[in-house]
Amino acid sequence: MDLQSIKNRFGIIGNSPALNHALNTAVQVAATDLTVLIVGESGVGKEVISQIIHSTSSRKHNAFIALNCGAIPEGTIDSELFGHEKGAFTGAVDSRKGYFETVSGGTIFLDEIGEMPLGTQARLLRVLETGEFIRVGSSKVQKTDVRVIAATNRELLEFAEKGKFRQDLYYRLSTVPIRVPALRDRQEDIILLFRKFVVDFAERYKTTPVQLDDSARALLVNYPFPGNVRELKNLAEQISVLSTSNMLTEPALRKFLPEKIVSRMPMLASDAAPQGEFANEREILYKLFFDMKKDVTELKKMFLEILQNPSLAGSAADFTKESLMGDFHPNGNNDMQQPTYAQPKAQPVMHHPGYIPSSLSQPVLLHEDDIQHEEIEESLNIMVIEKELIIKALKKHKGKRKDASIDLGISERTLYRKLKEYDIDDL
Repeated sequence: MDLQSIKNRFGIIGNSPALNHALNTAVQVAATDLTVLIVGESGVGKEVISQIIHSTSSRKHNAFIALNCGAIPEGTIDSELFGHEKGAFTGAVDSRKGYFETVSGGTIFLDEIGEMPLGTQARLLRVLETGEFIRVGSSKVQKTDVRVIAATNRELLEFAEKGKFRQDLYYRLSTVPIRVPALRDRQEDIILLFRKFVVDFAERYKTTPVQLDDSARALLVNYPFPGNVRELKNLAEQISVLSTSNMLTEPALRKFLPEKIVSRMPMLASDAAPQGEFANEREILYKLFFDMKKDVTELKKMFLEILQNPSLAGSAADFTKESLMGDFHPNGNNDMQQPTYAQPKAQPVMHHPGYIPSSLSQPVLLHEDDIQHEEIEESLNIMVIEKELIIKALKKHKGKRKDASIDLGISERTLYRKLKEYDIDDL
């Protein structure tokens, strides 16, 4: 069966290389009985890949069951998978077959395998390696012939390194790994999917399909879609029901997108030149933060140089004094003019290699073994620093927004908007 037939049969839309690679791998591995691990974010369609594998395999006429390991309580998951004997635990009034027994000859899809308890993982590993299992409360070993397809939205190898997932089970499951791409990694498919969804919903609700203008189309393509295809489908349904116009513009589309995520998206080309109050604030903040970063870096560099060569301490002090004072004369004319920088005076070398000249009555002695050079990495995230400044201003003015906005140099309306954006409660 060719790739396009697979897409038509299972309603898959898209032609991105990453998606085609995942589908091709699924079709190729279907003819075998190898264990498959499907990796991808929530909402990318991992269960559809498992259905493709089962439906194109020799097991297609036998049972297929999909289980979400995160939705089954830890105390009952062993019973669900492997069955139990009468009286094995409280409430076990009868014997019960598990899925590995009832689906023998077919396929079991274990979604969110990373949520499976460690004890159940050990039982699953035995099934994968020997095809054997034991019911809960029994000592009789039983055989099964089940193909296991697992899926996860986590990095299981990292889980294994933290002791939350068995490493031997990870390598046994990932005989053939298939990674389903996130929707943001297949941007060329977003408009195709949206068009398909709005047409379907228009038929359901007896309306005209909504269309997007160029600016709205660009916004939709650049939206990150943390919920992937599921989120895009929900968005298309909202627009189909609530939109008052058949031609959706960018401002109208923004109303349907989560405000927090949209505010952190890269600006579109049409928005490259912000105007008004927000643009001025951004320019001022950028300049302020990077100037602060530069000053701190220069101070650290000067301090480390003084530690490495103590004889520079006096020169640095004189240089700083001359730089600040310039041609200031206590009893003369002090008109504003460009300061003249005196050449640093030669300083006598102290006998002790760790002595730093100081105005203190007692010298400070630093031994080279005590000196540790450490690179300090400041945060360059503009939003983090802006949030800290807003919190400091509110604390300084005891929660009075008007006074805090004046201190920050922004309007009270802008401050209110930023309080909502950063989820800052009144202090």
